[in-house]
Amino acid sequence: MRLAVDVMGGDYAPDAILKGCIDALPLLDSTDELVLVGNKRDIDEILSERAVSDARISIEHASEVIGMDESPVEAVRNKKDSSIVRMALLGSRKAERMCDVVLSAGNTGACVSAATMHMRRLPGVHRPGIAVTMPSFGGAVVLCDAGANPEPRATHLWQYGVMAEVYAKKALGIENPRVAQMNIGSEEGKGTDMVQQVHALLKATPGMNYIGFIEGRDFFDGAADVVVTDGFVGNTVLKLAEGLARSLFHNLAQEFFTRDPDLAMKMEPLFKEVYASKDYHEYGGAPLLGVNGGCMIAHGSSEARTIKSAIKNSKAYINAAVNDAIVQRLAEVEHVAHHLREPA
Repeated sequence: MRLAVDVMGGDYAPDAILKGCIDALPLLDSTDELVLVGNKRDIDEILSERAVSDARISIEHASEVIGMDESPVEAVRNKKDSSIVRMALLGSRKAERMCDVVLSAGNTGACVSAATMHMRRLPGVHRPGIAVTMPSFGGAVVLCDAGANPEPRATHLWQYGVMAEVYAKKALGIENPRVAQMNIGSEEGKGTDMVQQVHALLKATPGMNYIGFIEGRDFFDGAADVVVTDGFVGNTVLKLAEGLARSLFHNLAQEFFTRDPDLAMKMEPLFKEVYASKDYHEYGGAPLLGVNGGCMIAHGSSEARTIKSAIKNSKAYINAAVNDAIVQRLAEVEHVAHHLREPA
């Protein structure tokens, strides 16, 4: 496997990103290659400081960086030598030494734009979507889309259901994933016209274990294995869950220490264990489903352990041949959406 990492993307780049790459080296095989994309001088300096010398590491110089607050499409067009663009080019089929998967914790919109522009889409895919694996009290839940497409069409959401179902099967090992659509109520007639269109498409998809609508309050109870929604709602749910988990654990720990310090000290290992099982850092990056290659998008506040997990997940994604399975599955069910008429 050849993996390209945008070293300059993220709130704690380049230090945390490079440390995560270094920590992930024991997870790689002798034939794997890690391509570090970014300012060569900065990368060489940090590798030298940490006395890292590994034949599996190579550097792809990029002279520009796309900021987290920049307009994604404009930045990708104007900063052609940015680490995100150079990374996406390495994932392109036209690359001389193509990478199997690319990874960035940088500007999410720019990552999506660069990957779509240079890596292109898989056959049959209308619009790529981010599939985030989120912890729940009933097991892992795949949420798609988590921010790539805030204004989708019904067919986009339908394809997210199909692609995320494949991902849950192939990469997470869920034999018959329960697929649900996020809605304001579980009743059949609830939701917008588009939600109803997606509902009809998912119901008509042969072989899919579609269980209907799911409300936000049921998400963390493990009521479904795959939840489909638009990128605006999905990203909001993701950020809300992260903030709530962090605040809840922090306040519980503080309350324990205030009331009974001795008990709090005894409970500390348990608190850390439970928090780790719900911590997004442990899940690493999320695949951008639908691009013609592997593209993993990590959280902007990724730490070294986040990047290490993301590299591990990237290798699992490629080994599971998720993209091949997506292309095959979409070809099998493409007839489902033929009757739906959408505005151009």
